[in-house]
Amino acid sequence: RAVPIRGIRKAMFAQMTAANAVPHFNFCDEVRMDALMEVRQQLKQVALDKGLGKFTLMPLIVKATSLALAEFPELNASISEAGSELLVKGSHNIGVAMDTPHGLLVPNIKDVGSLTLLQVAQELSRLQADAAAGKLSIPDLKGGTFTLSNIGNLGGTYTGPVINLPEIAIAGLGKTRPVPRYDEAGALVRQSIMQVSWSADHRVVDGAMMARFSNAWIGYLEKPATMLLTL
Repeated sequence: RAVPIRGIRKAMFAQMTAANAVPHFNFCDEVRMDALMEVRQQLKQVALDKGLGKFTLMPLIVKATSLALAEFPELNASISEAGSELLVKGSHNIGVAMDTPHGLLVPNIKDVGSLTLLQVAQELSRLQADAAAGKLSIPDLKGGTFTLSNIGNLGGTYTGPVINLPEIAIAGLGKTRPVPRYDEAGALVRQSIMQVSWSADHRVVDGAMMARFSNAWIGYLEKPATMLLTL
């Protein structure tokens, strides 16, 4: 049978066709999530007391992304139509890919750098609820500058995410899993590990920049207390 390509699927068809013409490169790493998971447990009740029904790891990851982008602003950018300029954005409008009944949508949290962690969590919760109900607005979907795609929700580990044009970089987040690792003393221990898969536009982003950005981002997640220095 022939299934018409319409609506969101048609828009996705056009977006992915254009993005596939961009020379991507991929970079993968892993993150020790134990400290971040402990912080989340500590904040769950606080968030509940402030009216937030569910506090996940994602607001912490979004905030860490903004802090890392502040150190590497050229990743929070797009390329001019003529291809002659890199347009660095002043706000971190961080998109979170969502699997909705209407297809894949990427609403974004506006100006994350100016928001508290609680505000990020509240806005993410609103976007998720509106996405599930089919109520996302055009402004929710426009103006993104960097995207996070959490494939771990469905059980995936590694991915090769496609850039969400006109952005120039994207992260694919894998499922956090308990695995054996050696600690600094050489002892075999159980750690909660999340794989991250970065994709970037190789025309304007080189591997060294992406690796340094990834190291900064991982540093915030593995030692979440360091985020307090800039909040």
